[in-house]
Amino acid sequence: MCTVCGCSELVMADGRVMSHDEAHGLGLAHSHGPAPALVALPFPHVQAAHQTLPANGTDHHHYGNGSAGVSVPGMSQTRLIEVETSILAKNDGFAASNRRLLEALGVLALNLVSSPGSGKTTLLCRTIEALGNVPLAVIEGDQQTSADADRIRATGARAIQINTGKGCHLDAQMVGHAIDSLRPQPASFLFIENVGNLVCPAAFDLGEAAKVAILSVTEGEDKPLKYPDMFTAARLAILNKLDLAPHCDANLELYEANLRRVNPKIEILRLSARTGEGMAEWLAWLRARLQGMAR
Repeated sequence: MCTVCGCSELVMADGRVMSHDEAHGLGLAHSHGPAPALVALPFPHVQAAHQTLPANGTDHHHYGNGSAGVSVPGMSQTRLIEVETSILAKNDGFAASNRRLLEALGVLALNLVSSPGSGKTTLLCRTIEALGNVPLAVIEGDQQTSADADRIRATGARAIQINTGKGCHLDAQMVGHAIDSLRPQPASFLFIENVGNLVCPAAFDLGEAAKVAILSVTEGEDKPLKYPDMFTAARLAILNKLDLAPHCDANLELYEANLRRVNPKIEILRLSARTGEGMAEWLAWLRARLQGMAR
């Protein structure tokens, strides 16, 4: 299950636990309607959230005020924390193993994260072409299809596609298996293009050296404030599609101010993968980090 997106088990009145797949089959999961014969469980954190509403009590329902930072029907805040801690602890073990291997090889692994349509794959293709003969490999994450991996392979780079099915993010075990298959060369780049999602990938360490958040200038200057976990976890933010900024009245200074509101230490680059503007700075950033791996 993913406690972040709210997929969970449901407890029936007879005590039987309904699986996530069963719930989806009955149309219950992610439903706001009444569920048949479900146990009514108290959620103090939801009550607390409602106490903070304005006088009319209807224009803001906040389900992130509990100690777990999330609400899932049928699960207490304590249980949510226990489950998430267990999941992340297992993931962190695989991530640590990935990191030890990559660091021993001097491989710079970067986890590219963003919402769908930010231009990750186009940026990656342009980056591969610009880097020339530098050894590198790519792990592509999507729910379905091999379309992005096919685009990467067309540049001549080695790529492995990971399809997550209903999964909303890559995890460290998936990436570890892909690393085993790719066998990256020493002193090389490993680009991991995560599933397009600004929520769940923020919580999952893959063994990377850094998360790089790609943000299209068409997405809105408030995006970092709406999805703070992702931009807090990222070391670098790339404002992509810079050539479109004049056509959508994008306020680049406000983008950067909001990024630094949630992460004062974040590095920021502006570029256009289509026109090439800003690519030199991105390539310099990459080369400097790879050189740092050798020290």
